[in-house]
Amino acid sequence: MRSIRLSGLLVASGSLLLAQHGYTPGDAEEGEQLFIENCAICHGPEGDAVPRVNLARGKFRHAESDDELGQVIKNGIPGTAMPPGNFHEHQITALIAYLRSMSSSPADKTIALGDAARGKAILEGKGECLNCHRVNGKGSYLGPELSDIGAIRRAAQLQRSLLDPDAEILPQNRFYRVVTRDGNTVTGKLLNLDTFSVQMMDLNQQLRSFLKSDLKEFGFVDKSLMPSYQGKLTSGELADVLGYLVTLKGIDRK
Repeated sequence: MRSIRLSGLLVASGSLLLAQHGYTPGDAEEGEQLFIENCAICHGPEGDAVPRVNLARGKFRHAESDDELGQVIKNGIPGTAMPPGNFHEHQITALIAYLRSMSSSPADKTIALGDAARGKAILEGKGECLNCHRVNGKGSYLGPELSDIGAIRRAAQLQRSLLDPDAEILPQNRFYRVVTRDGNTVTGKLLNLDTFSVQMMDLNQQLRSFLKSDLKEFGFVDKSLMPSYQGKLTSGELADVLGYLVTLKGIDRK
């Protein structure tokens, strides 16, 4: 109950902070996706990978106001590794909203990180994570690749995904479901969708193709198929898994 109250307080405080800047939680959610896809590779998931820059704490070299920050995102910084951004104005607004929201969400230093070696063993064993995910060439292609997850996601975000998978489902991670006219239901990873057909990988990693004319229903699944590990892992085991996930910065080819 205590964690639920704390979560509610954080959401409320984060929404208040965004409102003060004229942004909505929806803006921040869109900005988070844009940040993961375009910014985290250089700035890191915590926004502190570039020397003398800490995006989560509002520490910028060439910007103080939101307008100045928007110009940096749009035009880049000449003479530095910061390139111009190919973003629409709405996307720039969303990115700024996410950067402002970062300071109101739990910092990684408040998240318990345990032993990475034990976490790896739990992920591959008790957690059964490789049944859906792939890490450094091992596991399933069904769920998101985790080999670089520590480079693009904050520990607080990873913890939330483990405990409450439905809280945030990135668009590219949503599962798809079709129901044939004879009542057979198939759920899996969408590979292609066109005017006449649907191609997907089912939960057994088998490629399936359907004509829309043969389907009674088809569409994205609202909830995550990933199970919650609340009550399934001890606090120590959860910390160990997080301790391992944050070390995953890219595929190890050794």
